[in-house]
Amino acid sequence: MNPDADSNRKVIPIAVSGDRSPIEAPPGAEPEMVALYEAHKRIYPRSVSGYFAKWRWALVFLTQLVFYCTPWLEWGQRQAVLFDLGARRFYIFNLVLYPQDFIYLTGILVISAFSLFLFTAVAGRLWCGYACPQTVYTEIFLWLEKLAEGDRSARMRRDAGPWNWDKVWRKGATQGMWITLALWTGFTFVGYFTPIHALGGAVLQWTLGPWETFWIFFYGFATYGFAGYMREQVCKYMCPYARFQSAMFDKDTLIVTYDSERGEPRGARSKKADPRALNLGACVDCSLCVQVCPTGIDIRKGLQYECIGCGACADVCDSVMDKVGYPRGLVKYSTQNAVHQHWTRAQTLRHVLRPRVLVYVGILATVLVAMGVSLALRSPFKVDVVRDRGTLARIVAGGKMENVYRLQIMNATEQAQEFVVEATGLDGIEASMDQPTLAIGPAQARWVAVRVQIPYEAAVAGSHPFEFSISAQQSAAKVVEKSVFIVPR
Repeated sequence: MNPDADSNRKVIPIAVSGDRSPIEAPPGAEPEMVALYEAHKRIYPRSVSGYFAKWRWALVFLTQLVFYCTPWLEWGQRQAVLFDLGARRFYIFNLVLYPQDFIYLTGILVISAFSLFLFTAVAGRLWCGYACPQTVYTEIFLWLEKLAEGDRSARMRRDAGPWNWDKVWRKGATQGMWITLALWTGFTFVGYFTPIHALGGAVLQWTLGPWETFWIFFYGFATYGFAGYMREQVCKYMCPYARFQSAMFDKDTLIVTYDSERGEPRGARSKKADPRALNLGACVDCSLCVQVCPTGIDIRKGLQYECIGCGACADVCDSVMDKVGYPRGLVKYSTQNAVHQHWTRAQTLRHVLRPRVLVYVGILATVLVAMGVSLALRSPFKVDVVRDRGTLARIVAGGKMENVYRLQIMNATEQAQEFVVEATGLDGIEASMDQPTLAIGPAQARWVAVRVQIPYEAAVAGSHPFEFSISAQQSAAKVVEKSVFIVPR
């Protein structure tokens, strides 16, 4: 070995998986900088029509109809759905929810979680492909962009060319429609928390408050940025669901699948050519499945975490199969087991209803029934009892021992109610207020001081449990709350 030659060798430290020792470069080699992150390349999805595209657009219309129209619905003398954070009231049609109803929010979160688990176990990322706000608004923004600038090839050609009047006005029209839709989305979002009629008047009169202004522009900017520019990057890098979805998949989950056994080897051919004679599969290698993919992946490389399961590649592949006269289904919703074992549709669906799915269905049904029963049996009013710590136990006229309590009574209905308060549980116990009944307006709450008295020698020193019984005069509803009566030593 030549020591001089060895001394001239350069050592370039390169981290290798499983081995972090340096690798020696050949003599004369210069260090080369390698980018660890691929530069972002803009994706131009091609428009597609077909069975799954119709479902996707149907859900776009349905979700946005609900989102944009719900705040304008009236229920009696108020907005039908209003989350009044200032008054700490949630109005959902005929329901009035208080902070004490937090358990229902927990139930909604549990239902949402198990619904996601169920849909993912059955058919992968259905939520991502059809109903996720990121997907929905990306579809709308792409449609507006196509309306102003044309389809995929026209947009690519215009973006690669120089700036001219045609490019300026088309880009300006796109930006104008995007910004208008984004601001209207932000306005609608704030309309769920501030009465939307009053909010609209404030916008027209330029009298918006600071918080309303912030949230309209913040939500609008987020919609504009995510759906207009970030698009697939949100799904690939920001959404956690893309990362942990593999934990909910198995070989019997319906996913968008390319039948490689039927499609390979791929290659171009004339419509009249016999693929068997050319030793070719059904795939004509047109790359349309890549061009229509909103995340820019090639489904022929197998399942990838970037796939949102929208079925666009299945639609365009079916259209190509129709043109060349081959059977549909080269790209389709299927399971790994079904593709490898050549199951029929009936066999595939039978394996989809596996124990894991049935467990999710059972838990989801149980929680839904529990929520429904709880809401049906929900009391029309709520009561909180707080012992008045500013007033000690005392002896009052008539030789009685008295404790003072503060009761908060919350009317959870849309009608005014009157309430009667009684005390039970101790010999001779009595409860009294400044007035015989307590009147509370619709969806209102009041604090009231209640004096509870017992005969002086009815109880020994210490704390003694008793109960408040609060009854509504307009209905048979009754709430019982426990408390303690303090007798000093």
